[in-house]
Amino acid sequence: MTESPQTSQRAENQRMIADMIREFGNHEIEPHKMEWDESQEFPIHVFKKLGELGLMGVLVPQEYGGSGFGYHEYVTAIIELARIDGSIGLSMAAHNSLCTGHILQHASESQKAKYLPKLATAEWIGAWGLTEPNTGSDAGNMKTTAVKEGNEWVLNGAKNFITHGISGDVAVVIARTGEPGKSRNASAFIVERGTPGFSGGRKENKLGMRCSETAEMIFDNCRIPEENLIGEVGDGFVQSLKVLDGGRISIAALSCGIAQGAFDVSVQYSKEREQFGKPISSFQGISFKLAEMATKLEAAKLLTYQSADLKMQGKPMTKESAMAKLYSSEIAVELGNEAVQIFGGYGYTKDYPAEKYYRDAKLCTIGEGTSEIQKLVISREVLK
Repeated sequence: MTESPQTSQRAENQRMIADMIREFGNHEIEPHKMEWDESQEFPIHVFKKLGELGLMGVLVPQEYGGSGFGYHEYVTAIIELARIDGSIGLSMAAHNSLCTGHILQHASESQKAKYLPKLATAEWIGAWGLTEPNTGSDAGNMKTTAVKEGNEWVLNGAKNFITHGISGDVAVVIARTGEPGKSRNASAFIVERGTPGFSGGRKENKLGMRCSETAEMIFDNCRIPEENLIGEVGDGFVQSLKVLDGGRISIAALSCGIAQGAFDVSVQYSKEREQFGKPISSFQGISFKLAEMATKLEAAKLLTYQSADLKMQGKPMTKESAMAKLYSSEIAVELGNEAVQIFGGYGYTKDYPAEKYYRDAKLCTIGEGTSEIQKLVISREVLK
Protein backbone atom coordinates (compact mmCIF):
# COMPACT_ATOMS: atom_id res chain seq x y z
CA MET A 1 0.00 0.00 0.00
CA THR A 2 1.45 3.38 -1.00
CA GLU A 3 1.43 6.35 1.35
CA SER A 4 -0.85 9.28 0.58
CA PRO A 5 0.95 12.57 -0.20
CA GLN A 6 -0.35 13.93 3.11
CA THR A 7 1.02 10.98 5.09
CA SER A 8 4.33 11.15 3.25
CA GLN A 9 4.68 14.88 3.98
CA ARG A 10 3.82 14.32 7.63
CA ALA A 11 6.48 11.62 7.93
CA GLU A 12 9.04 13.94 6.32
CA ASN A 13 8.08 16.71 8.74
CA GLN A 14 8.54 14.32 11.66
CA ARG A 15 12.00 13.26 10.42
CA MET A 16 13.01 16.89 9.94
CA ILE A 17 11.82 17.85 13.44
CA ALA A 18 13.55 14.85 15.04
CA ASP A 19 16.86 15.61 13.31
CA MET A 20 16.65 19.30 14.19
CA ILE A 21 15.94 18.64 17.87
CA ARG A 22 18.69 16.03 18.18
CA GLU A 23 21.25 18.45 16.77
CA PHE A 24 19.96 21.32 18.90
CA GLY A 25 19.76 19.17 22.02
CA ASN A 26 23.28 17.82 21.67
CA HIS A 27 24.68 21.35 21.57
CA GLU A 28 22.29 23.41 23.70
CA ILE A 29 20.79 21.02 26.28
CA GLU A 30 22.86 17.90 26.89
CA PRO A 31 26.02 19.67 28.17
CA HIS A 32 24.06 21.73 30.72
CA LYS A 33 21.10 19.61 31.83
CA MET A 34 22.62 18.33 35.09
CA GLU A 35 23.82 21.81 35.99
CA TRP A 36 20.28 23.15 35.49
CA ASP A 37 18.87 20.18 37.39
CA GLU A 38 21.10 20.82 40.40
CA SER A 39 20.47 24.58 40.50
CA GLN A 40 16.80 24.35 39.41
CA GLU A 41 17.53 27.06 36.87
CA PHE A 42 14.77 27.67 34.33
CA PRO A 43 16.88 28.20 31.18
CA ILE A 44 14.60 30.68 29.50
CA HIS A 45 17.20 31.38 26.80
CA VAL A 46 16.76 27.80 25.57
CA PHE A 47 13.04 28.36 25.06
CA LYS A 48 13.72 31.58 23.17
CA LYS A 49 15.90 29.52 20.81
CA LEU A 50 13.21 26.83 20.60
CA GLY A 51 10.85 29.65 19.61
CA GLU A 52 13.21 30.60 16.78
CA LEU A 53 13.06 26.98 15.62
CA GLY A 54 9.25 27.09 15.58
CA LEU A 55 8.86 24.63 18.46
CA MET A 56 6.97 26.95 20.82
CA GLY A 57 4.10 27.30 18.39
CA VAL A 58 4.03 23.87 16.74
CA LEU A 59 0.24 23.75 16.45
CA VAL A 60 -0.34 27.48 15.88
CA PRO A 61 -1.34 28.35 12.29
CA GLN A 62 1.21 30.24 10.26
CA GLU A 63 -0.97 33.34 10.05
CA TYR A 64 -0.39 33.78 13.80
CA GLY A 65 3.35 33.22 13.55
CA GLY A 66 3.30 29.50 14.33
CA SER A 67 4.61 26.45 12.50
CA GLY A 68 1.16 25.22 11.46
CA PHE A 69 1.93 21.56 12.09
CA GLY A 70 -0.39 18.90 13.47
CA TYR A 71 -0.36 16.63 16.50
CA HIS A 72 1.85 13.97 14.88
CA GLU A 73 4.69 16.48 14.49
CA TYR A 74 3.94 17.87 17.94
CA VAL A 75 4.20 14.44 19.59
CA THR A 76 7.49 13.82 17.77
CA ALA A 77 8.89 17.12 19.00
CA ILE A 78 8.00 16.41 22.63
CA ILE A 79 9.38 12.86 22.49
CA GLU A 80 12.68 14.04 21.07
CA LEU A 81 13.08 16.87 23.60
CA ALA A 82 12.09 14.68 26.55
CA ARG A 83 14.49 11.96 25.40
CA ILE A 84 17.28 14.46 26.09
CA ASP A 85 15.77 16.24 29.11
CA GLY A 86 12.27 15.71 30.47
CA SER A 87 12.25 19.17 32.05
CA ILE A 88 12.71 20.92 28.72
CA GLY A 89 10.08 18.69 27.16
CA LEU A 90 7.66 19.46 29.98
CA SER A 91 7.98 23.24 29.68
CA MET A 92 7.73 23.13 25.90
CA ALA A 93 4.61 20.92 26.15
CA ALA A 94 2.93 23.06 28.82
CA HIS A 95 3.54 26.24 26.85
CA ASN A 96 2.14 24.71 23.64
CA SER A 97 -0.82 22.68 24.88
CA LEU A 98 -2.07 24.62 27.88
CA CYS A 99 -1.70 28.40 27.64
CA THR A 100 -1.22 28.64 23.88
CA GLY A 101 -3.59 25.75 23.24
CA HIS A 102 -6.37 27.28 25.33
CA ILE A 103 -6.16 30.58 23.46
CA LEU A 104 -5.91 28.80 20.10
CA GLN A 105 -8.98 26.64 20.77
CA HIS A 106 -11.28 28.99 22.64
CA ALA A 107 -10.27 32.65 22.37
CA SER A 108 -11.82 35.29 20.14
CA GLU A 109 -10.18 36.33 16.91
CA SER A 110 -8.92 39.57 18.47
CA GLN A 111 -7.45 37.66 21.43
CA LYS A 112 -5.73 35.20 19.09
CA ALA A 113 -4.28 38.02 17.00
CA LYS A 114 -2.97 39.74 20.12
CA TYR A 115 -1.41 36.82 21.99
CA LEU A 116 -0.64 33.92 19.64
CA PRO A 117 2.16 35.62 17.66
CA LYS A 118 4.04 36.40 20.87
CA LEU A 119 3.49 32.92 22.30
CA ALA A 120 4.29 31.06 19.09
CA THR A 121 7.69 32.73 18.80
CA ALA A 122 8.43 32.53 22.56
CA GLU A 123 8.63 36.30 22.77
CA TRP A 124 6.25 35.53 25.63
CA ILE A 125 6.28 32.39 27.75
CA GLY A 126 2.84 31.05 28.68
CA ALA A 127 1.36 29.65 31.91
CA TRP A 128 -1.99 28.00 32.65
CA GLY A 129 -3.65 28.14 36.06
CA LEU A 130 -6.22 25.58 37.18
CA THR A 131 -4.78 23.72 40.20
CA GLU A 132 -5.03 25.21 43.70
CA PRO A 133 -3.51 24.21 47.06
CA ASN A 134 -6.74 22.59 48.30
CA THR A 135 -8.34 21.61 45.00
CA GLY A 136 -6.30 19.38 42.75
CA SER A 137 -8.65 16.89 41.10
CA ASP A 138 -11.61 18.60 42.83
CA ALA A 139 -11.37 21.71 40.67
CA GLY A 140 -15.09 22.49 41.01
CA ASN A 141 -14.50 23.78 44.53
CA MET A 142 -11.71 26.18 43.65
CA LYS A 143 -11.23 29.21 45.87
CA THR A 144 -9.90 31.66 43.29
CA THR A 145 -12.74 33.96 42.31
CA ALA A 146 -13.45 36.51 39.60
CA VAL A 147 -16.07 39.17 40.33
CA LYS A 148 -17.39 41.58 37.71
CA GLU A 149 -17.10 45.26 38.67
CA GLY A 150 -18.11 47.63 35.91
CA ASN A 151 -16.08 46.83 32.82
CA GLU A 152 -13.44 44.89 34.78
CA TRP A 153 -13.02 41.51 36.43
CA VAL A 154 -11.39 41.38 39.86
CA LEU A 155 -9.44 38.20 40.61
CA ASN A 156 -8.56 37.00 44.11
CA GLY A 157 -6.94 33.75 45.16
CA ALA A 158 -3.92 31.57 44.43
CA LYS A 159 -2.92 28.79 42.05
CA ASN A 160 -0.13 26.31 42.70
CA PHE A 161 1.94 23.73 40.83
CA ILE A 162 1.87 26.09 37.84
CA THR A 163 4.47 25.60 35.13
CA HIS A 164 6.09 29.02 34.57
CA GLY A 165 4.13 30.51 37.48
CA ILE A 166 6.87 33.07 38.05
CA SER A 167 8.49 33.50 34.63
CA GLY A 168 5.41 33.31 32.43
CA ASP A 169 4.61 36.53 30.57
CA VAL A 170 0.93 35.69 30.20
CA ALA A 171 -1.36 33.19 31.90
CA VAL A 172 -4.74 31.67 31.16
CA VAL A 173 -6.40 31.45 34.57
CA ILE A 174 -9.53 29.53 35.51
CA ALA A 175 -11.43 31.33 38.26
CA ARG A 176 -14.78 30.68 39.94
CA THR A 177 -17.54 33.01 38.77
CA GLY A 178 -20.40 31.05 40.37
CA GLU A 179 -21.23 29.20 43.56
CA PRO A 180 -18.92 26.38 44.77
CA GLY A 181 -19.90 22.94 43.52
CA LYS A 182 -22.42 24.29 40.99
CA SER A 183 -22.25 23.51 37.29
CA ARG A 184 -20.79 26.13 34.94
CA ASN A 185 -19.33 28.00 37.89
CA ALA A 186 -15.92 28.88 36.42
CA SER A 187 -14.60 31.06 33.62
CA ALA A 188 -11.27 31.48 31.84
CA PHE A 189 -9.30 34.74 31.74
CA ILE A 190 -6.11 36.00 30.14
CA VAL A 191 -3.85 37.77 32.65
CA GLU A 192 -0.64 39.50 31.61
CA ARG A 193 2.44 39.66 33.81
CA GLY A 194 2.83 43.15 35.22
CA THR A 195 -0.89 43.54 35.89
CA PRO A 196 -1.21 45.05 39.40
CA GLY A 197 -2.23 42.39 41.91
CA PHE A 198 -0.76 39.51 39.88
CA SER A 199 2.49 38.02 41.20
CA GLY A 200 4.48 34.83 41.31
CA GLY A 201 4.73 33.04 44.63
CA ARG A 202 6.79 30.21 46.07
CA LYS A 203 8.79 28.06 43.69
CA GLU A 204 8.55 24.33 44.36
CA ASN A 205 11.67 22.32 45.24
CA LYS A 206 10.95 19.17 43.25
CA LEU A 207 12.11 15.57 43.03
CA GLY A 208 12.47 15.73 39.25
CA MET A 209 11.78 18.01 36.28
CA ARG A 210 13.84 20.49 38.27
CA CYS A 211 14.68 22.98 35.51
CA SER A 212 11.04 23.31 34.52
CA GLU A 213 9.75 26.08 36.76
CA THR A 214 6.81 25.13 38.98
CA ALA A 215 5.43 27.86 41.23
CA GLU A 216 2.44 29.63 42.74
CA MET A 217 0.49 32.41 41.05
CA ILE A 218 -1.15 34.88 43.42
CA PHE A 219 -4.03 37.26 42.68
CA ASP A 220 -4.73 40.09 45.10
CA ASN A 221 -7.50 42.34 43.79
CA CYS A 222 -6.07 41.82 40.33
CA ARG A 223 -8.12 43.87 37.88
CA ILE A 224 -8.30 42.87 34.23
CA PRO A 225 -10.48 44.31 31.44
CA GLU A 226 -13.67 42.46 30.56
CA GLU A 227 -12.33 41.69 27.08
CA ASN A 228 -9.81 39.32 28.72
CA LEU A 229 -12.59 36.82 29.41
CA ILE A 230 -12.20 33.82 27.07
CA GLY A 231 -15.55 32.76 25.61
CA GLU A 232 -18.64 33.09 27.78
CA VAL A 233 -19.02 33.30 31.55
CA GLY A 234 -19.31 29.78 32.91
CA ASP A 235 -17.40 28.14 30.03
CA GLY A 236 -14.17 27.72 32.00
CA PHE A 237 -14.45 24.03 32.91
CA VAL A 238 -15.83 22.97 29.54
CA GLN A 239 -12.90 24.72 27.87
CA SER A 240 -10.43 23.24 30.36
CA LEU A 241 -11.61 19.67 29.79
CA LYS A 242 -11.09 20.07 26.05
CA VAL A 243 -7.65 21.56 26.66
CA LEU A 244 -6.79 18.67 28.99
CA ASP A 245 -7.82 16.11 26.36
CA GLY A 246 -4.99 17.47 24.23
CA GLY A 247 -2.81 17.94 27.31
CA ARG A 248 -3.00 14.21 27.99
CA ILE A 249 -1.45 13.61 24.58
CA SER A 250 1.33 16.00 25.57
CA ILE A 251 2.06 14.14 28.81
CA ALA A 252 1.84 10.79 27.03
CA ALA A 253 4.42 12.03 24.53
CA LEU A 254 6.54 13.42 27.35
CA SER A 255 6.39 10.02 29.05
CA CYS A 256 7.39 8.26 25.84
CA GLY A 257 10.36 10.57 25.45
CA ILE A 258 11.60 9.98 29.00
CA ALA A 259 11.08 6.22 28.57
CA GLN A 260 12.96 6.35 25.27
CA GLY A 261 15.87 8.13 26.92
CA ALA A 262 15.96 5.60 29.76
CA PHE A 263 15.88 2.75 27.25
CA ASP A 264 18.59 4.24 25.03
CA VAL A 265 21.09 4.72 27.86
CA SER A 266 20.29 1.23 29.18
CA VAL A 267 21.07 -0.39 25.84
CA GLN A 268 24.27 1.59 25.46
CA TYR A 269 25.48 0.86 28.99
CA SER A 270 24.61 -2.84 28.77
CA LYS A 271 26.88 -3.17 25.72
CA GLU A 272 29.77 -1.33 27.39
CA ARG A 273 29.64 -2.73 30.91
CA GLU A 274 31.43 -6.04 31.30
CA GLN A 275 31.11 -8.67 34.00
CA PHE A 276 32.73 -12.12 33.96
CA GLY A 277 34.48 -11.14 30.75
CA LYS A 278 31.29 -10.41 28.81
CA PRO A 279 29.08 -7.35 28.20
CA ILE A 280 26.12 -7.56 30.54
CA SER A 281 23.79 -7.38 27.52
CA SER A 282 24.79 -10.98 26.78
CA PHE A 283 23.18 -12.17 30.00
CA GLN A 284 19.53 -13.17 29.80
CA GLY A 285 18.66 -11.28 32.98
CA ILE A 286 19.57 -8.02 31.20
CA SER A 287 18.59 -8.87 27.62
CA PHE A 288 15.09 -9.92 28.70
CA LYS A 289 14.70 -6.63 30.61
CA LEU A 290 15.61 -4.76 27.44
CA ALA A 291 13.17 -6.84 25.39
CA GLU A 292 10.30 -6.00 27.76
CA MET A 293 11.32 -2.33 27.88
CA ALA A 294 11.36 -2.11 24.07
CA THR A 295 7.96 -3.77 23.75
CA LYS A 296 6.26 -1.57 26.35
CA LEU A 297 7.83 1.56 24.89
CA GLU A 298 6.51 0.69 21.44
CA ALA A 299 3.02 0.08 22.85
CA ALA A 300 3.09 3.44 24.63
CA LYS A 301 4.08 5.23 21.42
CA LEU A 302 1.33 3.50 19.45
CA LEU A 303 -1.31 4.59 21.99
CA THR A 304 0.05 8.14 21.92
CA TYR A 305 0.13 8.45 18.13
CA GLN A 306 -3.34 6.88 17.92
CA SER A 307 -4.63 9.70 20.15
CA ALA A 308 -2.84 12.25 18.00
CA ASP A 309 -4.42 10.75 14.89
CA LEU A 310 -7.93 10.95 16.38
CA LYS A 311 -7.26 14.53 17.48
CA MET A 312 -6.22 15.52 13.98
CA GLN A 313 -9.35 13.90 12.52
CA GLY A 314 -11.53 15.81 14.95
CA LYS A 315 -12.90 12.58 16.38
CA PRO A 316 -13.70 11.94 20.07
CA MET A 317 -10.50 10.90 21.84
CA THR A 318 -11.17 11.37 25.56
CA LYS A 319 -10.84 7.64 26.26
CA GLU A 320 -7.86 7.14 23.97
CA SER A 321 -5.90 10.14 25.26
CA ALA A 322 -6.54 9.04 28.86
CA MET A 323 -5.36 5.52 27.99
CA ALA A 324 -2.24 6.90 26.32
CA LYS A 325 -1.48 9.15 29.28
CA LEU A 326 -2.10 6.42 31.85
CA TYR A 327 -0.08 3.71 30.13
CA SER A 328 2.79 5.86 28.89
CA SER A 329 3.34 7.58 32.24
CA GLU A 330 3.34 4.33 34.19
CA ILE A 331 5.70 2.78 31.64
CA ALA A 332 8.05 5.77 31.89
CA VAL A 333 8.36 5.15 35.64
CA GLU A 334 8.87 1.44 35.05
CA LEU A 335 11.56 1.96 32.41
CA GLY A 336 13.28 4.57 34.56
CA ASN A 337 13.35 2.06 37.39
CA GLU A 338 14.72 -0.68 35.13
CA ALA A 339 17.39 1.68 33.80
CA VAL A 340 18.64 2.32 37.34
CA GLN A 341 18.66 -1.44 37.93
CA ILE A 342 20.65 -2.14 34.77
CA PHE A 343 23.22 0.48 35.73
CA GLY A 344 23.45 -1.09 39.19
CA GLY A 345 25.26 1.04 41.76
CA TYR A 346 26.20 3.58 39.10
CA GLY A 347 22.51 4.01 38.34
CA TYR A 348 22.03 5.47 41.79
CA THR A 349 24.61 8.22 41.21
CA LYS A 350 24.29 11.53 39.41
CA ASP A 351 27.41 10.79 37.39
CA TYR A 352 25.30 8.51 35.19
CA PRO A 353 22.06 9.39 33.36
CA ALA A 354 19.68 6.72 34.65
CA GLU A 355 18.71 8.38 37.93
CA LYS A 356 17.47 11.56 36.25
CA TYR A 357 15.13 9.68 33.93
CA TYR A 358 13.83 7.84 37.00
CA ARG A 359 13.18 11.08 38.91
CA ASP A 360 11.70 12.95 35.96
CA ALA A 361 9.31 10.15 35.02
CA LYS A 362 7.27 10.20 38.21
CA LEU A 363 5.65 13.58 37.51
CA CYS A 364 4.02 12.13 34.40
CA THR A 365 1.77 9.93 36.57
CA ILE A 366 0.60 13.02 38.49
CA GLY A 367 0.52 16.11 36.26
CA GLU A 368 -2.56 16.98 34.15
CA GLY A 369 -4.60 14.31 35.92
CA THR A 370 -3.23 11.53 38.10
CA SER A 371 -3.22 7.90 36.99
CA GLU A 372 -6.24 7.39 39.22
CA ILE A 373 -8.13 10.19 37.46
CA GLN A 374 -7.23 8.67 34.08
CA LYS A 375 -8.74 5.36 35.21
CA LEU A 376 -11.87 7.26 36.25
CA VAL A 377 -12.08 8.92 32.83
CA ILE A 378 -11.48 5.64 31.00
CA SER A 379 -14.01 3.69 33.07
CA ARG A 380 -16.69 6.32 32.49
CA GLU A 381 -16.08 6.16 28.75
CA VAL A 382 -16.09 2.35 28.73
CA LEU A 383 -19.31 2.19 30.76
CA LYS A 384 -21.28 4.72 28.74
